[in-house]
Amino acid sequence: MNASERSDGSRRGRDRRARLLPARPGTARVTGTRPTTAVVGGGIAGLAAATALAERGVAVTLYEREPYLGGRVGGWPIDLTDGSSTTMSRGFHAFFRQYYNLRGLLRRTDPRLERLTGLPDYPLRHSDGMRDSFRHVPRTPPWSALGFVALSPSFGLRDLRAMNPVAALPLLDVRVPEVYARLDRTSAHDFLEAVRFPPSARHLAFEVFSRSFFADPRKLSAAEMVLMFHIYFLGSAEGLLFDVPRAPFPAALWEPLADYVRRHGADVRTGTPVENVTPAPDGGYVLTAAGGERRHDTVVLALDTAGLRSVVGNSERLGDRQWRESVQRLRTAPPFLVTRLWLDRPVRRDRPGFLGTSGYGGLDNISVLERYEDDAARWAARTGGSVVELHAYAVRADAARDVEEKRLIEQLHRVYPETRDARTVDVRHEWREDCPLFPVGGYFDRPTVRTPEPGLVLAGDLVRTDLPVALMERAATSGFLAANALLEGWGVRGQTLWTVPDRGRGPALRALARWGSA
Repeated sequence: MNASERSDGSRRGRDRRARLLPARPGTARVTGTRPTTAVVGGGIAGLAAATALAERGVAVTLYEREPYLGGRVGGWPIDLTDGSSTTMSRGFHAFFRQYYNLRGLLRRTDPRLERLTGLPDYPLRHSDGMRDSFRHVPRTPPWSALGFVALSPSFGLRDLRAMNPVAALPLLDVRVPEVYARLDRTSAHDFLEAVRFPPSARHLAFEVFSRSFFADPRKLSAAEMVLMFHIYFLGSAEGLLFDVPRAPFPAALWEPLADYVRRHGADVRTGTPVENVTPAPDGGYVLTAAGGERRHDTVVLALDTAGLRSVVGNSERLGDRQWRESVQRLRTAPPFLVTRLWLDRPVRRDRPGFLGTSGYGGLDNISVLERYEDDAARWAARTGGSVVELHAYAVRADAARDVEEKRLIEQLHRVYPETRDARTVDVRHEWREDCPLFPVGGYFDRPTVRTPEPGLVLAGDLVRTDLPVALMERAATSGFLAANALLEGWGVRGQTLWTVPDRGRGPALRALARWGSA
């Protein structure tokens, strides 16, 4: 077994400079009386923590409020008006090749990741007719950036001359947490203004990164956006192409993982919200949940922002005042809308499985699900139709929902005109407002995995990790870090982790970045 494949499920990708974070030494499993851990939250972070703990002999009870697992990547059964049944979700998610720890989690039940399939391109389209693609862009920096500029119609000679290269130098050597000390008090919008990126390039390529956080670039920390550049573009050789599940999320990802942790002794309790956590006199914790109270030696809170604020707010004896106040200062990003349409006729055969869009009102991307998901493909084959999904990120909080839903479908008709005459067999709209907001100046106030309580840890993409991870990978990584923190206390070896490189790719580029900051 080489360094890129390990028995605990971790594995790097193609990038030879990926960073290995070895687990602390310890025994392979707990010895003596099995400690008990409550993992509160069954999203990616909670499942990662539960998996690592259960594998090492900890008695895990996983509590999830919803009747399904997966959190924001979950799914639930619905019946369509044509009498068929399918699975609905909160929309498209891209599983990038840089997601080493998330992919390691999925390898527990799918060692070759055969339940994922790669999309051939990451195409982008602006309403002015400009198009971009990452399919032929080299993977390895700095050739990735140079190749994108050379291949992209968004960068003309005049645009390049107008740019401020000195302002862009921080992109060449991103380090965590130093990048937050330098840029967290600047907005993503102001950073792009200072660099003077061409407007078309900003809309097509760079706002893709900021809007992945479901936030307006004016409200998002520039440090988060610059870190995204590093993870996906300038710091990693994995490239910007990605995989998607071949089946709906529950069947492809979470049902097999739930069976896996159950085989390792975990008790998985869906439909069981936790109300509060109280430190017990003997050093453990008492959880109040549906069905009564139960004591556990340790607790992992792997909740979304509102859920964490609620549980901590209801748990008056948990932690200290400073920590509790930092949790209450967490905020969610603006609402987002997912609209899924079952149409009675197909979209054009050349339409991609995924298309990023800009300049089309609130429409941010379009997915044609039968291109990659088996459930949608069966429906399309049986009916001769198409299953199309639309996303609108960072919708105004006071927006009229019926107006936004109608507007989103109208924008689909602009991008894919053949859908204008299609009859809608069924439509589902999902409005959500539970993604974490990473505001300007907020990084150093965010709670970390470790808390003032020795037996209580946090996990989730809202948690500060001081590692170059984001989105679903931050959730998975934080879950493993939370498990490792508890396992360390029992003298048990934790989960080995990987990240993209923790600094710029080459000495020359790093020196250039240091010169720019001098």
